[in-house]
Amino acid sequence: MPRARQAVTQKATTKDTPALREIAPLFAGQAPQPLHLRNATIEPHSVYPLLRHQYGELIYSFSGVIEVTVGQRHYLAPPHHGVWIPPGVEHVGASHDEVSFSALCLDASYSAAMPAVTCTLAIATLPRLLLGTLQQRRADYPRSEAELRLFQVLVDELRQSQPQETYLPMSDDAQLGQVLQALQQDPASERSLQQWAALVHSTERTLSRRCQRDLGMSFSEWTQRLRLLRALTLLQGKRSVHAIALDLGYSSPSAFIAMFQRRMGDTPEAFRRRASF
Repeated sequence: MPRARQAVTQKATTKDTPALREIAPLFAGQAPQPLHLRNATIEPHSVYPLLRHQYGELIYSFSGVIEVTVGQRHYLAPPHHGVWIPPGVEHVGASHDEVSFSALCLDASYSAAMPAVTCTLAIATLPRLLLGTLQQRRADYPRSEAELRLFQVLVDELRQSQPQETYLPMSDDAQLGQVLQALQQDPASERSLQQWAALVHSTERTLSRRCQRDLGMSFSEWTQRLRLLRALTLLQGKRSVHAIALDLGYSSPSAFIAMFQRRMGDTPEAFRRRASF
């Protein structure tokens, strides 16, 4: 089973998580037009099959959170964020809640000025409004000069979008992989790396080296990023910031708010208000 598909499937078959239901891709092959926009709403616990496009694709969430898995990395697109997937990149898309989103497909000429690697982008107000306008008009591709100008302005604005650190790398290592999988099931765990090492019959130094080798970051950075990504999903619901902070293992809401603001540039409540705009 390809790694991207396997990572999603493993997460879907845990005791407390319903299995993901596979749904048909938006396009079977090449996008019909050089600039093509598809809008969709997918049900909770849905997954697209493993895909590789000849075109670049921006997946933008109007509501809900989409997860895109590329190799050993998981990218999240909460509202007002998008995941950019360059042409030729193998990926899997999934959602654990209902999601309303747009998929903007760009041929090679339009994709050339976009990032060369998969990343999450913070989408500014103007491109958000343009995406909403095109969605309301049901404009799947430019049918007039006026619509072409809208699409072109949208692409120009998207090229200015700033990449965000809303991705989570994973590891194939037998011992480190066990630790990461366990933490995904319980992000609030307060076990130290030394304690995890004892549980998987390794050493703190060995696991620390493997974190840098496989994840490109320290263990503490990875756990903080895991909690941030989980928070982005939880903030789509109605639970209070205080409750979310405790769910994620923070000793106080202020510690959680400080982490979130440092990473996202907004407090959790401000982020929640913007996400509902």
